[in-house]
Amino acid sequence: MWIPTENEKYGVVLASFRGTVQHGLPLEIGDTVQLLEKCEGWYRGFVLKNPNAKGIFPCSYIYLKNAHIKNKGQFETVIPMEDSVITEMTSTLRDWGAMWKRLYVVKSAQHTHKNEGDLFHRLWHVMNEILDLRRQVLVGHLTNDRMRDVKHHITARLDWGNEQLCLDLVPRREFSMVDPDEISVTELFKLMEHRHRKKETPVPASTHHLFVHMKSLMSFSLGEELEVFFHIYDSRENRPLSERFFVRLNKNGVPKSPEKTERQCTLFVDLGSSDLRKDVYIVVHIIRIGRMGAGEKKNLCSVQYRRPFGCAVVSIADLLTADSKDDHLLKVYACNTESEWHQIHESIIRKISSRYNLAGSNTGLAVSLQLLHGDIEQLRREYMVLFTRGVSITKKLGFSDIIMPGDMRNDLYITLEKGEFEKGGKSVARNVEITVYVLDIDGQVMKSYVAAGSGEPGGDEYHSFVLYHNNSPRWAEQIKLPIPVDMFRGSHVRFEFRHCSTKDKGEKKLFGYSFVPLMQEDGRTLPDGTHELIIHKCEENANLQDSARYLKLPFSKANLPGNNQAVKGVKESFWITSFLCSTKLTQNGDMLDLLKWRAHPERINDSLSKLKEIDGSEIVKFLQDTLDTLFGILDESSQRYGLKVFDCLVHIINLLQDSKFQHFKPVMDTYIESHFAGALSYRDLIKVLKWYVDRIIDAEHQDHIQQVLKASEYIFKYIVQSRRLFALATGGQNEEEFRCCVHELFMSIRFFLSQENKGTSPVTQTQAVFLRTFPAVYGELLKIFTVKEVAGFVKETLGSLPATAHAECPLEAVKLQCMAKTVESQLYVNPDSRCTLLPVVLRLLQAHMQEQRDLVMCAHILTSMLSLIRKDDSVTTEPAVSEEVDLIVESLLGLLLQTILEITNRPQPAGTNMRLQFQDVTGEFVACLLALLRQMTDKHYQQLLQAFTSKDDLRDFLLQIFTVFRILIRPEMFPKDWTVMRLVTNNVIITTVLYLSDALRKNFLNEKFDYKVWDSYFYLSVIFINQPCLQLESFSPSKRKKILEKYGDMRVMMGCEIFSMWQNLGEHKLNFIPAMIGPFLEVTLVPQPDLRNVMIPIFHDMMDWEQRRSGNFKQVEAKLIDKLDSLMSEGKGDETYRELFNSILLKKIERETWRESGISLIATVTRLMERLLDYRDCMKLGEVDGKKIGCTVSLLNFYKTELNKEEMYIRYIHKLYDLHLKAQNYTEASYTLLLYDELLEWSERPLREFLNYPMQSEWQRKEYLHLTIVQNFDRGKCWENGIILCRELADQYDSYYDYRNLSKMRMMEASLYDKIMDQQRLEPEFFRVGFYGKKFPFFLRNKEFVCRGHDYERLEAFQQRMLNEFPHAIAMQHVNQPDQTIYQAEAQYLQIYAVSPIPESQDVLQRDGVPDNIKSFYKVNHIWRFRYDRPFHKGTKDKENEFKSLWVERTTLTLVQSLPGISRWFEVDKRELVEVSPLENAIEVIENKNLQLRTLITQCQSRQMQNINPLTMCLNGVIDAAVNGGLARYQEAFFVKDYVMNHPEDGEKIGRLRELMFEQAHILEYGLAVHEKFVPQDMKPLHKKLVDQFHVMKSSLGIQEFPAYVRASPVHFNGSPRNSCRNSVPNILSLDGARVVARRSPLTYPSVNRYSSSSLSSQASNEVSNITGQSESSDEVFNMQPSPSTSSLSSNHSASPNVTSSAPSSARGSPQLQDKHKHSRENSCLSPRERPVSAIFPTPLDPAQKASPNQIGDTILPRSDPNLSAPDKVRPTFSSWSLDSVKEVNNTQFSDTVGKFLSPPVPPRPPYSGSSAKSIRSQSPGPMSRSPQKSSMPPFTPSPTECQSAGLVSNSPVLSGSYSSGISSLSRCSVSEASGTEATAGDHPAHLAATMPNSVSSGSDELIRRENKTPPPYSVYERTNPRRPVPLPHSLSIPPNADPPALPPKPHQIRTSSMKLDQASDSRRADGVPHVPRPRPLPRKVSQL
Repeated sequence: MWIPTENEKYGVVLASFRGTVQHGLPLEIGDTVQLLEKCEGWYRGFVLKNPNAKGIFPCSYIYLKNAHIKNKGQFETVIPMEDSVITEMTSTLRDWGAMWKRLYVVKSAQHTHKNEGDLFHRLWHVMNEILDLRRQVLVGHLTNDRMRDVKHHITARLDWGNEQLCLDLVPRREFSMVDPDEISVTELFKLMEHRHRKKETPVPASTHHLFVHMKSLMSFSLGEELEVFFHIYDSRENRPLSERFFVRLNKNGVPKSPEKTERQCTLFVDLGSSDLRKDVYIVVHIIRIGRMGAGEKKNLCSVQYRRPFGCAVVSIADLLTADSKDDHLLKVYACNTESEWHQIHESIIRKISSRYNLAGSNTGLAVSLQLLHGDIEQLRREYMVLFTRGVSITKKLGFSDIIMPGDMRNDLYITLEKGEFEKGGKSVARNVEITVYVLDIDGQVMKSYVAAGSGEPGGDEYHSFVLYHNNSPRWAEQIKLPIPVDMFRGSHVRFEFRHCSTKDKGEKKLFGYSFVPLMQEDGRTLPDGTHELIIHKCEENANLQDSARYLKLPFSKANLPGNNQAVKGVKESFWITSFLCSTKLTQNGDMLDLLKWRAHPERINDSLSKLKEIDGSEIVKFLQDTLDTLFGILDESSQRYGLKVFDCLVHIINLLQDSKFQHFKPVMDTYIESHFAGALSYRDLIKVLKWYVDRIIDAEHQDHIQQVLKASEYIFKYIVQSRRLFALATGGQNEEEFRCCVHELFMSIRFFLSQENKGTSPVTQTQAVFLRTFPAVYGELLKIFTVKEVAGFVKETLGSLPATAHAECPLEAVKLQCMAKTVESQLYVNPDSRCTLLPVVLRLLQAHMQEQRDLVMCAHILTSMLSLIRKDDSVTTEPAVSEEVDLIVESLLGLLLQTILEITNRPQPAGTNMRLQFQDVTGEFVACLLALLRQMTDKHYQQLLQAFTSKDDLRDFLLQIFTVFRILIRPEMFPKDWTVMRLVTNNVIITTVLYLSDALRKNFLNEKFDYKVWDSYFYLSVIFINQPCLQLESFSPSKRKKILEKYGDMRVMMGCEIFSMWQNLGEHKLNFIPAMIGPFLEVTLVPQPDLRNVMIPIFHDMMDWEQRRSGNFKQVEAKLIDKLDSLMSEGKGDETYRELFNSILLKKIERETWRESGISLIATVTRLMERLLDYRDCMKLGEVDGKKIGCTVSLLNFYKTELNKEEMYIRYIHKLYDLHLKAQNYTEASYTLLLYDELLEWSERPLREFLNYPMQSEWQRKEYLHLTIVQNFDRGKCWENGIILCRELADQYDSYYDYRNLSKMRMMEASLYDKIMDQQRLEPEFFRVGFYGKKFPFFLRNKEFVCRGHDYERLEAFQQRMLNEFPHAIAMQHVNQPDQTIYQAEAQYLQIYAVSPIPESQDVLQRDGVPDNIKSFYKVNHIWRFRYDRPFHKGTKDKENEFKSLWVERTTLTLVQSLPGISRWFEVDKRELVEVSPLENAIEVIENKNLQLRTLITQCQSRQMQNINPLTMCLNGVIDAAVNGGLARYQEAFFVKDYVMNHPEDGEKIGRLRELMFEQAHILEYGLAVHEKFVPQDMKPLHKKLVDQFHVMKSSLGIQEFPAYVRASPVHFNGSPRNSCRNSVPNILSLDGARVVARRSPLTYPSVNRYSSSSLSSQASNEVSNITGQSESSDEVFNMQPSPSTSSLSSNHSASPNVTSSAPSSARGSPQLQDKHKHSRENSCLSPRERPVSAIFPTPLDPAQKASPNQIGDTILPRSDPNLSAPDKVRPTFSSWSLDSVKEVNNTQFSDTVGKFLSPPVPPRPPYSGSSAKSIRSQSPGPMSRSPQKSSMPPFTPSPTECQSAGLVSNSPVLSGSYSSGISSLSRCSVSEASGTEATAGDHPAHLAATMPNSVSSGSDELIRRENKTPPPYSVYERTNPRRPVPLPHSLSIPPNADPPALPPKPHQIRTSSMKLDQASDSRRADGVPHVPRPRPLPRKVSQL
């Protein structure tokens, strides 16, 4: 049986448990579990990190821990009873662990981004460090001090990690986390602020230390031992700041004792901040120990001398920037003359280079230097290794900036300055060495008390260095004598002078000595300063043995009696400088006189007077002795010296206020408590103090009195202690007398305080001085008086201050400071005294806060007051606490609110410090308000609300408090990591609002309704719910759990309150419709299900009330829609919300009468949400892609069509415009901006400022838009559209007579025309994309689009781009329409294939003479319809001749908008299918082939081709295929009797096919004639073969001789001067990716001439041989389009641009080139100058080389599979080359004239009734090839499951490209109609648009042709004949894809070249119908001849 656990509540998992048993709970080692029940060795419970999953687990797996249980029962919470630091560590490490893993993912994804990578590793180290420290704490073996250090370290690391990971700041007290409920809000604020400030601004250290490590001296010329001395030197004052650090080096220049680090390392301690400046240096002196001269021979002398070597200097400022231990190599300099040695460092510092030079080029001193900051104890903790390893301490000369009482020091520093010596009978100057000894009172040498510096132990003696031959040597050597204090008296220092001879044995001969006593007879030490000592002659060491003999002699010339002139006159002298640094000895005689006052009573007065002149450091040395002296004098003769003793006491007390001596205050405190014995002193002290206070008002000079009052704290301490001693000694006698004295003293004080004076008067200043010190007295008074008595003193004293306050009076600020100290004092903490003092404090605060003065101090006082009131105090309902809260609320609540409003609305100060202070004040007042509100109970709120006498006052209060609450919720109110503070704030706010909402309901409803208060309430509630710190979903699970446990979800609580208040409004709800729709909508978008369920029904209520008022809810709808857009774009809302909104409201309106309109509104809003959510998801992506643009277009259209929201529509126009600009879709950007432009008129209506537009007139904005659009059309090379806008603007300028701008506009228009003719334009590919499946965004789901590709983008590239945009999509491998399973699938399917555009502008495309540059625009712009063909067999397939059953399924797609437009893709609106019969297809194929031949012939004649290979290959392919049975297949299929009988309706078409065959033969004959003229010699045999085969072909067709109409109709080539000039353009290089490829833009493609049916002699070849000309070439040769043969996902690649007129259409379908033909691709990478001619004009590839063995001769499948890549759009530029000289033809007139005679004869074509495809109006024309060159990238391999296309491949011969007969090619056909004429959808028009008039057809034929235009050929898609393969030589091969040049638009007039034909034609008209030049006249049928 399961029993609830009693004590076993909490445990840790010891081993992982899988939980495989029934109801088992899986556990991981280390998990913490809460235990609920127990049963026979099993527990039931849950893991704390996932409380929702409960289960069972074995007891043995759990280690139980003690825990404290809160809320025992169903919702109990377990808190572990362990150290709070451990608990915090555990939870924090768990949170960090998850974030640390995320950091790793980010680091990996960003390829170790530096910051994230660093943080990852640093956090890892810190986590390991915390774990180690946690173990130490858990083990529990640490001492208290060590435990404290470890905890400090842990919390520092936790705070660092939280800061780095942007987690919350944790409020702590003594390392433990603080529960916000257990302290007041003001305390919490102070803790948070303290931690925040600590984090922000570390306090700069005032003490600094310099670490020096001597490493080595590097020099090539050593060999002697060295001594190195370091000291710090102040060059400004020319004095050393520190003693010396001394290191001995061996002969190698390294320290002598490397194992003793304290002899190599030192710490120069106690440097003040003032010492760290540029003119403070580290000076290094180096002394060598050896021979006198550095170069002397070794055997001369064995005696060692100390001799100068060198000096080095480094500025301490160089170390300020580097905290790390830097190694320095210091340059060592030597003196030029030894006499300057004493000042060599000064010379180096001042750069007097004449006095020194480098000691050696390679000499350098290697030292390590580092500045350390903080006090010495801190350094010991932080740099423990440094101190444990050993480091010597080098002290500062003198005391540090702060003297500590425990410091013990007694150091005498003597500097050997200089000497003046006589020659002593020598011819040269002496080499003087000084030996220093310290001797004690007995004349014995004191051992180890002579130190050269720190680092080395002291010695018995010291030898100075020797200056060579110098009788006036200057040493400046400092030595240290650390003599104990008790040995000072009687000791002296002796200096012995010796001459060091360099001759003989190098003896050191004594010649004199000096001495100096260390203490005078009166006890004073040797005074600091320079002393001139007498040199006593002495040549025997024995004379110095007895010191008593010479001590009687004078030692200093300054001390000699006046009559001893003999000694004064001696020339020899020796100077030293002494400096004593002692905490025990003094050099001051006055001090000694005072201390020995009993010995000389007569000097007491003088000594007391002189005390003020004694240095403070001397006084603090003898503080206790001095105080004993003073009180001793006071006790013995108080009447005589009482005032002077009091003044001295005041002086000493004030001396301790100085920062240098402030640490001696505890010494004085200890003295008062333990050593003070003046039991009677209190009377004198009170008496003198009262005497001074009584004289304040009358005194002229207040300075001294102010000094007395400054010392009042310690004076009262002495008074109180004296009285206590007296009471103790006497049993409490004279108590009344004492109380009476104190009362009188306070009466005097109150009287002087009550005086009103001007702000600057001395008395006011004295009042201020007293108020500053007064609070310090409270504690002393409490030692004698009761709390209430002291409180009475304080109340009366502070109450006596003058009430009238002047703002400028400095006393006001001091009053507040006094109050602040009072509130912080121990007196105020006591509740008894608090009730006495509170009114006084509140009165002063009220006065200041009303006038908004001294707010910083007011906030400080309030904080202290409220910190004393605990929350639990008010719970216990102590009357005193409740009264306090009452008093504060009554006095200050309104003022608090007003103050917060004032300071938050004030502009922030400029300075950083001022701004910080400003923020602190605001925060403190806010904390005070929150603390006060949190203490208020029901009773307080009732009293507060009842206190308002009128409704207006209550209304003002509510408005004020709601406004303040809104301010408190602002994000900037607290730093971002103060979540704890924010949650407390919100908890207080919601509690208060719940109290106040009741007052709102009672007082401001029904007839007393007040909109403003209610509006403020709702506004506050909405802001409250939406604040970031309450969005629990964004927090970690542990943080969310903590917040929910402590506070619950405050959003839901506030939401319920909103709903409740809304329901109470009744008819007043109408006041908040539509104003509150937006705010409430924002609340419902918060992702909290309960909140949404509560709030969404309010919208139903609003709709209902709006319906009652207006009969509709348009306002509700409009507001909902407006706000939804802005809120969802901010990231609010989700799919769940959309569904919830829809379901809740639909359910709510089920029974309403207005149900239908409600459903409509809900549906509209829901659809808008769908689009907005899609839009938001798309915008999250990085780069601009089609998805973003498509989504924006969808939303933009929704706003326009369904919602009619013009402003939102315009906003999204501009968003779309920005997207296009970012993606460089300039044309689309122009069309987008045009939408806004079209909404404007040319009017002067003023427009407001909107988006980025300034305030301006409508005309100005439209003008600006026009110019912007034109600029973007220009960038997008859509110049024709720009011209239209230029004209419109020009008309406006013209109408305003603004000729200046009109001129500019005309020039701009002209420049656009120039660009059309001169610049390249790439024609884009178009792709049909189907998006199938439910996983696509709403605006794409199960829809198909046509997309305009980017420049150079082929099918493969486009498909890859789409798959990148939709990475989860599956590419469909067929082109069939998908079924419903695909539509409904939970996936994404993409179906992509290429389509061909059907141009609308047929008139331009069919017009002769229009340059290709112009036509190229109309082929791919303003396109609504697109076409796609798929071949299939209908009926039984004839294996012998498959053309009999091969049909084409032609799909035409109509878009909702034309391309290009506001997007690169538009949805397909209509889809139509039509089938093209085999006969119609054959007609199209042959027409295309004929056009191709004509184009090549034209190019050859006009010398566009440097290489004749394309024409050769084309002729070869056509003739070869025809001879081998290609045409015969068509004859077999369509000319046989059976076919004619079975298809009587096709008679006309059969005739048309026959005509085309004859026409082809005629063109071939003319082509062979041209070929003969230009064929190279080595290809003559091939030409002869072609001629022979042509005769065979003619005979196979049964043509013996061409009919008369054929002979009379030459193929006419237009060559008007206009056209030839226009198209004479040189080749243009264009960039293709990273390659430089000679490509030609579609704008500069050569036009192809039309053929007329005018007669030409059969000797055409002879004419051709004499004439060369330049002509326009047709663009109707290759109308190719991708077709479905292998895969719907294939790429379109380009062939060489110059082969576009001759490449077979099927070549684009071949997967890749053979290796031997790849040279043409490689050549294309070269520049035109580098490439061979054959590379620029490549030879065609023989298709036979690619044919499969199973191919049937000359038969071919239609080329309409999108898997076969569509050609590139780049066109070759027209180039005029002479066939004879291969030069550019400059004489264009010649070519113009001759062009009209050049045309091969073409039989006239009869009118053609058209194909069955014409029955459908939207039938699309044939696509065209636009790809000059196909890349070697293979197409996608079709999948095995491919349905239709795979079948086609398997059932049909392999597709291959060849130059075969047009008869053998089956491809798509372009059909043109009289109205809505269909043109080619690709780069070339579909018609063979000849420029000649119809010279043979009758008028009736003309009419027929107007109705039925002959379907033009559109592409050639050929199959090679396997029976007779004709392999081409390698030099003739070309890349597989070629494309024809573009066709020029037809001219408005008939060209000159065909005028004669027009006349002939007119004369033959049968019906007299006037001749109208048709875009395309057709030849007559053969049957009509």
